[in-house]
This record gives sequence, C-alpha cells and structure tokens, in this order.
Amino acid sequence: MSGYLCLKLSPPPPPSQPPPSTLSKHHLPLRNTLLGAALSFGLLFSFPSVSALQLPSQPCPHHQPPQETLQTAPEVVTNQGLVEEAWQIVNDTFLDTGRHRWSQDTWQLKREAILSNSIQTRSKAHQIIKRMLSGLGDPYTRFLSPDEFSKMARYDMTGVGINLKEVPDENGNFRLEVLGIILDGPAHSAGVRQGDEILAVNNMEVKGKSAFEVSSLLQGPSGTSVTIQVKHGYCGPVESIEVQRQLVARTPVFYRLEQLDNGVTPVGYIRLKEFNALARKDLVIAMKRLQDMGASYFILDLRDNLGGLVQAGIEIAKLFLNEGDTVIYTVGRDPQLQKTIVSDTSPLIQAPVVVLVNDKTASASEIVASALHDNCRAVLVGKRTYGKGLIQSVFELDDGSGVVITVGKYVTPHHKDINGNGIEPDFQKLPALDDISQHLKKCSMPQQG
Repeated sequence: MSGYLCLKLSPPPPPSQPPPSTLSKHHLPLRNTLLGAALSFGLLFSFPSVSALQLPSQPCPHHQPPQETLQTAPEVVTNQGLVEEAWQIVNDTFLDTGRHRWSQDTWQLKREAILSNSIQTRSKAHQIIKRMLSGLGDPYTRFLSPDEFSKMARYDMTGVGINLKEVPDENGNFRLEVLGIILDGPAHSAGVRQGDEILAVNNMEVKGKSAFEVSSLLQGPSGTSVTIQVKHGYCGPVESIEVQRQLVARTPVFYRLEQLDNGVTPVGYIRLKEFNALARKDLVIAMKRLQDMGASYFILDLRDNLGGLVQAGIEIAKLFLNEGDTVIYTVGRDPQLQKTIVSDTSPLIQAPVVVLVNDKTASASEIVASALHDNCRAVLVGKRTYGKGLIQSVFELDDGSGVVITVGKYVTPHHKDINGNGIEPDFQKLPALDDISQHLKKCSMPQQG
C-alpha cells in the first residue's frame, strides 16, 4: 500500500522566538568556579568560588571545610579587573560555531586594545563587555546586568519557588544547594532559604541525583504538598519542611487515540508543546495509556516546540531507544564537553514512530527528532527543523553581573551539526503506515564514536 494518510492535526498556536540557549548536564572545571545546575533552557551556571558557599564563621565539629574556599577579606572589584575577567572567560571557553574564525591570537590583541585605556566607571566597564561580546558575532553570547543575572538565577523549574545547583564537595562528589529562591514563594514561606542543601524529598535521599532529577521530584499537582529535608548553611541544622506546591509549570503533553486505515489501525497521537520538568513523566503516562488502548503506531508531534530543558529532551529520547544507542554527541573546547550521550535503558515501546516537525522545531526537539531518526526508531514528517544546537554557559562576574557564553554544540548520532542546518524530514506529508514500516526496515544505524 502506498500514498498518504489523512489525519486531522490541529496546529498549535504561534510560538515565540526560539530559546536563546540549550541545556547540558556536563560541568566545566573552569577558573576555580562552582558550577550550577543545568537550569532553564539548559544553561550551565558558574559562580565565584567563595560567595556561593556561604561558609559558617566557625568550622563544623569533626569536619574541616575545604581550605581553598576560605578567604580573609573580600577583594575589591575594579572596572579593569571586571573587563579582564569577562575577557578571560571567553578566552578559556568560547566555541566559535559560525564563520568568524575566532582565534586566541586575535582575542589577545583585543585585550591589549581594551585595557590600554583607563575605565573610570562600572557602567563603562559593562558597555565595554557588551561591545566585546557582540564583536564575537554569536547571537547567543551576551552580557547580563546584575538584575538580569539575579532574575535568571531565580528561574523556578520546581513549582515550589526554588531552583537548584550542583556544588562539588571536598570528596569529588556533588551536593545540591538552593541557587535561587522566589521571595514569598511556597518554599520561602515554608522556611527554605538560599544556600540550603537539599538532603531528601519525601523521605527519599537525593545523594547521587542530578538537579534535574530532584527538580522533577519536587514537581507535582498544584495544591499538594512535598516534604523537603534541608540542611541550613554549611553545618546544619537539618530540618524537614512541608511545602505546599503552587505549580507554575503545566503539563506539556496532550494525547488521543486515532483510528486510521478506515478504522483498522489504532494510532497513538501525542502532542508535546515544550520540554519542562513535567514532560518526561507525563509523556510516559501518555505512552502507557495509549499502548494499553491498543496503539500499534505512535505519532509524536514536535511542531512549533521551541525546546526548553534539554536534559528533559535527552531523557525523553531514551524512552524510544535501545540500551547503548547514541542519543547525541556534545562538542566543545573543554574535554568535559567531548561527550557521547547514550541510552542506558530499554525502550518503553517498540511500535513504529512518526515525528512531526517544522521550521519552529528547535533545540531539545531537534535532539529528540535526530535521536529517533538516526537510530531507525522514527520517520520525520513535515519541514526542515530550525537548526538550534548550541550549549551556553552562564558565568557570574565578581560584581554580580554575568556573561552567557557559547561553549559547545550538539551533533547528531549520524555526526551532523544541528546548528544552522536543521534536520531534513523523510516525508513532507504523512505517509501510509506500510510505507513507514518499510522505510524503517531500510534504515541504517549510525556508526558509534
């Protein structure tokens, strides 16, 4: 059988512009900074090493804090020093993904030109940093004022008014701390404070879990409560706090069962609007229910999905892949960004999948689409995707301002650069179900490495 199937798919409302950044769980060991959790649209947060720790005035009993974090007096932040700090971050981390042929040699000349004159005011220093970053020709690398950085750090992906960061301890492990908190939000009102360490959620220890995983545990229906065990400050005390959820995030998953081939073939249709902390959990529920209803094919609609939490996209892709399949490659100047992300679980479903895409399918959506396509789990239908496959890191400067720097990019399992190219679909219109099965049978798996 050949030809095209007719399926009534309501187009989603027009989206806003694609998100300015993507998410990665990887951490960059740069400039003696503490690395924040992957938050918002996947930004890596880095902070000056002392200010983020909030060390106690006296050492904890039977425990000595790391010596390198102690400081006798705060250093004065000069305007020259602030500009040089921003320059150094670019010098150490920036990945030129365009055609500007950035090099450290030309960047060194830029430093000499900028610092040859006295910088009299903080406002002037910020202006110089803005011009310096705009000269890189990267639309996603930019300066954040102290107010903008503060607002970004308070981004709430938990639904209880906090976000989390992963902080390395003296044993080489990570602990989870409250990075930002919304004043008078649910957690703040209940007694959680910025800098608190998260020990458990609903009596489940969070040791070894990522900030993304714990943020997902904190999520739940609005009006329900969650118990968070926290340690206030560096030494305690430890307190269990019940927080009433006021969920900001809403489910991005909508699904229904369609009957195609004149009512003969049940097809599970799933619309995923964005990748937030609820996406994976709600998608699992939808997939299981549709499977129980007899769905023999699945349609995953990612049209006009601009992305969101890239880690959510990675975890969602794994739901469809076999253990060991490549989800995505990350590339960057730092060795920590040279990663192959693979699926570590068995697929939730085995049925053939169709992924609907268009020119506003971006970022995390493109990671999912390419992972399923390149591993022969899905055919792509629609228009070429947007082409947003970059990784940004957010660095806090010493005066509380910040810089967003492009530090890496995503490459598909077939070793194609997503950024600026997008992903070409297999079909422009929804093909017949038999054609989908035949196409997947002829598909060739990617070479590993």
